[in-house]
Amino acid sequence: MTIYASHDVNVNVNVDVDVTVVGAGPVGLVLAAELALSGATVRVLERRAEPDEAMKAQSINVPTAEALDRRGLLPAAEQVQRETLERVGPYSGTADARPAGTGGRAPRSRFTGHFAGMSLDPDLVDWSDPDLAAHAAADGARMVPQPQLEALLAGHVARLGVPVRRGVEVTALDDTGDGVLVGTTAGTMRTSWLVGCDGGHSAVRRLAGIGFPGTDPELTGYQAVVDIADPGKLADGWVWSTRGAYRYGPQPGRVATLEFDAPPADRSTPVTLEQVQASLRRISGTDVTLTALRAAPTRWTDNTRQAATYRSGRVLLAGDAAHVHPPFGGQGLNLGVGDAMNLGWKLGAVVAGWAPDGLLDTYDAERRPLGAWVLDWTRAQIGVLRGDPKSAALRDVVAGLLSTRDGATYAVKKISGVTQHVDLPGDHPLVGRFVPDLWCRDGSRLADHGHGGGFLLLDRTPDGAFARLAAARSGRVTTVTDDRGTPAGVLVRPDGVVAWASDTTGAAAATGLEAALRRWTGAPSSAPEEEPVG
Repeated sequence: MTIYASHDVNVNVNVDVDVTVVGAGPVGLVLAAELALSGATVRVLERRAEPDEAMKAQSINVPTAEALDRRGLLPAAEQVQRETLERVGPYSGTADARPAGTGGRAPRSRFTGHFAGMSLDPDLVDWSDPDLAAHAAADGARMVPQPQLEALLAGHVARLGVPVRRGVEVTALDDTGDGVLVGTTAGTMRTSWLVGCDGGHSAVRRLAGIGFPGTDPELTGYQAVVDIADPGKLADGWVWSTRGAYRYGPQPGRVATLEFDAPPADRSTPVTLEQVQASLRRISGTDVTLTALRAAPTRWTDNTRQAATYRSGRVLLAGDAAHVHPPFGGQGLNLGVGDAMNLGWKLGAVVAGWAPDGLLDTYDAERRPLGAWVLDWTRAQIGVLRGDPKSAALRDVVAGLLSTRDGATYAVKKISGVTQHVDLPGDHPLVGRFVPDLWCRDGSRLADHGHGGGFLLLDRTPDGAFARLAAARSGRVTTVTDDRGTPAGVLVRPDGVVAWASDTTGAAAATGLEAALRRWTGAPSSAPEEEPVG
């Protein structure tokens, strides 16, 4: 770390914001919004002068779509999907389905995705599987490409009054114990907390001295949208050869290549049309000619790493700053948004002063295992994508499994994120999982009541017993009462994770709810400090 001398005339000794977020990509914007909803003062610093228009993730998973839903952004995301499908036509691996329990809402496009380039047939998937059927309301907001998602989130943070300062690069930092001094190209700033959402080459991670162990890259990949003089020379979908693999489609002009020769010598240089064409020719064995780039291309590798810690004092990491891996399935974007949703309310609670002891430490504890799983999920895909005979044989075996109903359903559940969970105390099957579509008798869903952030408590007791337990935390918990039903009560954290649930309304259920409220929402506003997170 760089330590600033106390006589440095450029240092502003006043803490002018609670949290400084470095990085204005989707992860940084989601985090900034969640912090603002919690009442924290936030600013976002971004080294790029303009939003990044490079081709990256083309869709989002269920937890990300549901996060947008809980904040009132579902209609905007659904509009993006409609425009995307109108622009590029139906994606491979989609099917129309009518979500259960939606009261006759229009059919939505069901997205399946692929595993190592092997598209999953939506007609094979068991859409009645309880995990999939319980998370259908946001199906119309899955086809949201990363640039459009970033624009949607930029509008969200602007409405919340969060300033985004572009063209500002972080050059130094000093965690003083009671705040962080941040050196930037725009001068020195002081903040109570600093969060690096600044990508795989994170300056915040480097300056904080946080290790980044993992496996080194062995391949080079390109992704671009191009004009092709002779598209008939390319096959649709993924094609493998001993030299690598390429994909043509599903949208017009979209090509992706990967070669297992070596990582690029310099990932910072712009990708050229000639580089993409040369790679495509080597793999396809054709003399296909590309005539123009129609979208900013990207270069990627299978560099796979996870930060040694997601927190060092008052400095934290989220998104690619905390983990990098191959980009299959857009898992990095979704993993990062999940980081931001998890961290946002917890750091906001610390800033607001009501966080139980140890709450912020649960960020690393909860997100690290999921990050490690995503790293291995993408490593596995690299393993079956290679062009050697052993990998080809393994690919045939995996393809056979994915062509079965059970195999396709399993893969779609993993890719969609509906089976993600956090290890939390409690024996109800919902505890630790993302809250499913819970419909109320008035036609609303529980998610409709979460636009302002905070905890949600669904109370279906006949006498409002659960609501009375949460009344002393009314500034943190929004209670939604409903007629009788199952489950009888559900407490949902701001990140959408179920903290408590019960199918009964007796004394044992009330005791469980009180314990969950103490554990996650801190002391009642009218009482002394309660027991800390244990």
